[in-house]
Amino acid sequence: MLPTPISYGVPVAGLFLSLSSTALTQSQEKQSSLATQVVLLGTGTPGWDPDSSGPSTAVVVNGVPYLVDFGPGVVRRAGAAYQKGVKALYPPNLKVAFLTHRHVDHAVGYAALIFSPAQARGLRTEALEVYGPRGTVEMTEYLLKAHRLNPEDPRYKVNAHEIRPGVVYKDVNVTVKAFAVQHGDAEAFGFRFETPDRSIVISGDTTPTQSVIDNCNGCDVLIHEAYSMATFNAVAPDFQGQRKKLHTSTPELVELARKARPGLLIIYHRSNLGGLGRGVANPFDVLLQEIQKTYSGRVVIGRDLETY
Repeated sequence: MLPTPISYGVPVAGLFLSLSSTALTQSQEKQSSLATQVVLLGTGTPGWDPDSSGPSTAVVVNGVPYLVDFGPGVVRRAGAAYQKGVKALYPPNLKVAFLTHRHVDHAVGYAALIFSPAQARGLRTEALEVYGPRGTVEMTEYLLKAHRLNPEDPRYKVNAHEIRPGVVYKDVNVTVKAFAVQHGDAEAFGFRFETPDRSIVISGDTTPTQSVIDNCNGCDVLIHEAYSMATFNAVAPDFQGQRKKLHTSTPELVELARKARPGLLIIYHRSNLGGLGRGVANPFDVLLQEIQKTYSGRVVIGRDLETY
């Protein structure tokens, strides 16, 4: 069965361009009986943390990968996951991707996602389907031009879809629903994946937003961004203002998670350093401790290449 994209678009440039360790062990053991896996390819922020690539999450269903965001390092992280045994993430298999918003840290790996899989054996033989906010079509066109990639070459064919809230994609494995979130002036989306055995919600970058609660509503997995109050207190007032305006603090996330009631809360895109090289000792531990002080649900701090 062919996928059913819901999109709004026009032809452009020769392409059809349309609109903690115990918990981890338990999660890995559970995966043996699940058709759906969540693989964290990148959990970082715009900072140059060498241990955390830019935001990217893979939802793998019946051996088929679906990406949410393509931050820096996305294809290499997919390759690393493949080498660790997630065979679905062999880079030429990356054919469907969703973009939460067009900020650089979530989208700068787009060119690599188009280009790099074409350099491997077993080349991608189908068009890359990308679903994102307004501007995704234009971004695609300019990337192809900037890197002198022939839009008629099947190795680099991209169908870019600009989405609105609602169901944006459906095939035999998944139904993907986009919903609006609040991230400053950016048009930003979260996504809910319904698979045969799990419901997964990914917040993208957002302040606390009712739509996340509504779309989780007891979901199996909620992947949500957060910053700790300890690191918030360690940064200058202008950085504090940006975090309040654009992101979610640990107390705010606790309140949201109590209402959303996920089976597992995974924290990613952690704004946990007061600038690289300074800040709070053991920021990951501090972030988890702040959550667990008042939240009794199951929660982990996500790290690159973990599978749930």
